[in-house]
Amino acid sequence: MTLTPSRRQLLPMTGHTRGTRSAATCHFKCGDACLKDETSASTSPSFTAVVEASLSRRNLLLGLGAVAAAGSSVVTVRPAAAAPTSNASAAGKAGAAVAGPKGLQFQPIAPVASTVDALTVPDGYSWKPLISWGDPVVPGAPVFDLDRQSPEAQEKQFGYNCDFLAILPLGRDKAVLVSNHEYTNENLMVPGFTTEDALTPEQLRTSIAAHGLSVVELQRGKDGFWQVKPSRLGRRITGLSTEFELRGPVAGNALVKTAKDPSGTKVIGTLNNCAGGITPWGTVLSGEENFDQYFKGDPAGDPRNQKTYSLVSSDGKPSQGRYWWKADDRFDTAKTPNEINRFGWIVELDPYDPTSTPVKHTALGRFKHEGANVYLSKKRQVVAYMGDDSRGQHLYKFVSRDSIGRDTTNRKALSRLLDAGDLYVAKFEADGDPANDRDGTGTWIPLTQGGKSAVPGMTHEEVLLFTRDAAAAVGATPMDRPEDVEPDPRTGYVYIACTNNSNRTTPEPANPRPANKDGHVIELRETGRDAASTTFEWSLLLVCGDPANPSTYFSGFPADKVSPISCPDNVAFDLLQPGLWISTDGAPSTLKLNDALHYVPLTGKERGRVSQFLAVPTGAETCGPWISAADGSVFVNVQHPGETDGALVDKPTSTFPYTDASKRTPRPSTVQVRRIRK
Repeated sequence: MTLTPSRRQLLPMTGHTRGTRSAATCHFKCGDACLKDETSASTSPSFTAVVEASLSRRNLLLGLGAVAAAGSSVVTVRPAAAAPTSNASAAGKAGAAVAGPKGLQFQPIAPVASTVDALTVPDGYSWKPLISWGDPVVPGAPVFDLDRQSPEAQEKQFGYNCDFLAILPLGRDKAVLVSNHEYTNENLMVPGFTTEDALTPEQLRTSIAAHGLSVVELQRGKDGFWQVKPSRLGRRITGLSTEFELRGPVAGNALVKTAKDPSGTKVIGTLNNCAGGITPWGTVLSGEENFDQYFKGDPAGDPRNQKTYSLVSSDGKPSQGRYWWKADDRFDTAKTPNEINRFGWIVELDPYDPTSTPVKHTALGRFKHEGANVYLSKKRQVVAYMGDDSRGQHLYKFVSRDSIGRDTTNRKALSRLLDAGDLYVAKFEADGDPANDRDGTGTWIPLTQGGKSAVPGMTHEEVLLFTRDAAAAVGATPMDRPEDVEPDPRTGYVYIACTNNSNRTTPEPANPRPANKDGHVIELRETGRDAASTTFEWSLLLVCGDPANPSTYFSGFPADKVSPISCPDNVAFDLLQPGLWISTDGAPSTLKLNDALHYVPLTGKERGRVSQFLAVPTGAETCGPWISAADGSVFVNVQHPGETDGALVDKPTSTFPYTDASKRTPRPSTVQVRRIRK
């Protein structure tokens, strides 16, 4: 295709070296992955190339109009506010009310400027924090004290930077909350912080303890808001001391054995837990994402780890990681070379049994897992969809060897379904037939099959340990940061949030967006509506960004009637409201707006109509949306509030979740947003 001048100018080069994030986010969240090249060496066309071919064929980029600059009344509600207060905004058009016969009804809010330090919700809704960093989780835990932190206290308290969230049933007016804790911002945690290499071993161990997961029991109050209740279910899973069972084909392999664990089956801790999912038997799956950032490199170490995760720079200098090796030798790959191979897996936790040992499942592959979401095949096999959250990485699925029976109550036994099965990686192709109502087709390429490697030159265990290399070897499609991947529980259609790829800076015939800074959302439909199928069709649901930019696309819905959306991250569903909820991570850098939670219908004339439900405070990311229309509530994790360049404990840019600036530093929190007016 020949590019017209207008196409060449859609997205001019920005010159950013850290993509769409602040330097603070790039460093603390993903260990400066923005500055590394983790692009797959696959020879398959990039997904952006496939997208462009499809968009060109269907002429979707032409004449979509611009957003009118019109104001809209929104509500900025502080916790426990006596009454909502109006906050007029001229940032964009909010549109008509979103309504469903049984779902949540709300008036979409207007976009919120990235300087606004408030959680903004629709008119008729209010919010309260459920639990914040440092709040007690385990009975007997100390009350949070910013100036008296310790590893021992943090192992009993709610961890930092909550990400994935689940609210699971426990009985009438009772529930159990499970939250991941992805990473730490020591500049907002440690009074007097200067640099990471100046942190003491005690402070480093406190940070390690702030990773992992938290489990707490909830009790519904008379006002409809939930509260944390002291309970035997209260539990902290940490990076510091929690023992995990390593299971599946890699367990016991020489590459996962260490001096402290010669069996290669017992791992201490879980790190950088990002998104997740729920199994049919009621356990939680959690993805270990940017695990590599915690390890010090070794020039003499395994080149497969060094190359894939940039543990050693091109000039031979080892990465220092997050300096955790100063507190624990296992994070120094020169001293404990196999420890890094024990991270990067899908983790499973039984939240109903506080005595259970969590599991790392090696059959699902090792890479930077955003999460895993499960759907059953026609033969009732467990199918887990997973994204590798890095630029140029891949989309995967795991299909269990065995099928689930009718009894889904034996959680311990059913967990074994994830121990054996086939791992696949996706290859996308464009559709050259304009008569088809699809953008393209695709194939699930096997990486493991029947308990053996399907990749020439790699053993079964090597495929699972170095899954990125295996995916590149079979020609899988490099994608633009495939993050959360979730099947619609009604249809089985799979929705993939591709957050962005700002490395794409050179215009070319197949890539008219030289920097995909805003991301897109894909709808994948398995052949025969069977999750175990090896072929699929796909369509673009959204090409994100400022609706005034003609490169955006909203499934054909008029661009002047949608809320702007950028950098889709997590996706979620609610059974009472047939549509997709999308949270974002990066809008402050791309649109100068606070990150948000959006809703978009998937069928009918409203398909593609993006409506903004809420916005998080300055510097924060919207994580782990959990929608409960039956409860009239939306739960979200507000991650890294105030994560802006130059922010410190005593120089914060956010006071969330407080209104009192004397609290000194913001605290990541789980919040409940609830309808207060019918």
